[in-house]
This record gives sequence, C-alpha cells and structure tokens, in this order.
Amino acid sequence: MTALLGTYDHYGYAVIALLGTFLGAWFLLWVTLRSPWAEEIRTWRGVSPPFLGVVGVLFALTLAFLANDTWNAHDRALNTVYQEADGLRSIDALAEHLPEAVKAKVVGAVRDYARITVHEEWTLLARRQSSREASDQLDRLLALLAGPEVAGLAPPGVHALMLSQATQVRTARGMRIALSQTHVNPLKWLGMAFLGFLTMISIAMVHVDQARAEILAIFIFAAAAAPTAAIVLVQGNPFQPPTVVHAGPIAALAGTQSSGAAGAR
Repeated sequence: MTALLGTYDHYGYAVIALLGTFLGAWFLLWVTLRSPWAEEIRTWRGVSPPFLGVVGVLFALTLAFLANDTWNAHDRALNTVYQEADGLRSIDALAEHLPEAVKAKVVGAVRDYARITVHEEWTLLARRQSSREASDQLDRLLALLAGPEVAGLAPPGVHALMLSQATQVRTARGMRIALSQTHVNPLKWLGMAFLGFLTMISIAMVHVDQARAEILAIFIFAAAAAPTAAIVLVQGNPFQPPTVVHAGPIAALAGTQSSGAAGAR
C-alpha cells in the first residue's frame, strides 16, 4: 500500500487539493456566517477590496510557478525521448560504413534495445521503475561499438561519432528515468495551499457584512483554484495519464507502433 501511494502520490495530492479547498471554503463561511463568533468577526468589516490583490497575486504566482515546473518536466521528458531516438537512428545510419556482417550486429543491437525499451521499460516508467534488461542491452550496444571489431573497421571519425551517439542515448535514458521518478514536492504545494487559504480569508473579510456576496465570491475562487491545482498535480509524472509521453520515436526503430502520439503537450 505504501509503495502504491508513493507511485501515484500526485493523484492523492490532487484529491486533497480539491476536497481541501472546498472544505476550507465551507469552514470560512461557517465561521463568518453561522459560528458563535460571527458577530464579533463582522466588527472587522471595512477591509478595502484592493487588499485582495496583495495575497491573490502571491497565490497566483506560486501556482503558476508550480504549473511551469510540471509542464517543463513534461517537455523535458518528450525531448529526451527524441534525443534517445535520434542517437539510435544516428548509430543505424553510421553503421552503413561497416561490412555487412558487423553492420548486422550493430543494427540488431539497436533494434533489440529499442524493442526492450518500448515493450518492457515503458510500462515500468509509469510505476517509477526501469528495466534492468534495457540497461544491460544498452551496455552490450556500447561494448560492441567500443570493441575492436567495430573500431578496426569503421573510419576513425565515424567510430568516434558512433560512440558519441551511444553516450547520448545513455544520457537521454538516464534523464528519462529520472523524470519518471520525480515526486510531488509537498513543501511547495503546502506554501501554495497556505496562500490560497489566506486569499479566501481576505475574500471573506472584504465581504464579511454581505453574506450572499461572500458566499458567491468564495465559491468562485474555490471553483477556479481547486480544479486548476488538481489539473497541474495529476500531470506530475510525464509517463502516467492523462498526458503520457509515448515511445513513438523509439518504437519506430523497433519496427513497432506505439499506442498514441509521441507526446501530448
């Protein structure tokens, strides 16, 4: 159960954001309108409406920065997939300079790595895991390219470029795995939630002597803030729904089709 929560923590935070926002809104309305302290709270009326902008802007900026972090991670994951595929495709193209027997070994190693990545590792990424077999196959590809068989038959410039592309594939794979294992930072979201609650308090105090206006204003804020935060949170892992970075570019090298597009922005 703990492992499941750790894997899909951003979905749990999204539920907390939705329920917590509306629970906080209900609590504020109860305190200012129905609680035993409601009359005392009304004596604080007179807060200027422009005061809302002070806390509201801080809340909006914090949420915007968190959203930017999330979508930036998605874009980086998409870029790493294309870099990985480009490196593999370059090795394929450079293998044309090798004799047929050696070329077949290199191309076969590239195809095997792409196939393992698409059919085995991609499903593991959604669970924040990676494939040991894919790692071993990449090591075998690198060892083959660095070995005397390829080094002795390929032109020096071509051989150096093949090794460089293999290193790019390894780097891109490492970044892809790292991005799949990124977790929600609770301190960042706690700060955003605190500013959101302060914004609701500000709304309540501005309209504290106008019950219907207070209810409407707090409801509109909650209806805007809670779904927005939840939408950002559920996209915390680029390899989990709803916006999955698919293996399309690598699947093309494996001779298979990936389900869906290469990635949704």
